[in-house]
Amino acid sequence: MSSLVLIWAIGIAQGMLALAMACAAYRMLNGPRAQDRVLGLDTMYINAMLLMLTIGIRTGSNVYFEAALIIALLGFVGTVALSKFLMRGEVIE
Repeated sequence: MSSLVLIWAIGIAQGMLALAMACAAYRMLNGPRAQDRVLGLDTMYINAMLLMLTIGIRTGSNVYFEAALIIALLGFVGTVALSKFLMRGEVIE
């Protein structure tokens, strides 16, 4: 019984994450300003990381957890670099 509930909950969570990724992609492509596009990209990274985590929970494989960690690290560095570029016009001082 509890495994069935877990499978249903993970499936619903993955569907909602896919919907959130679609909304973030829309914001990233149609954002009126560059700051909106950076926020859309940051949201895409977070949703991709969470989707990888839910896939890892469903399959029980550790590879997905490591991939989620790499996505989180690259997403953070990318967001910081883009934010710095938008504020100062250069990434490396």
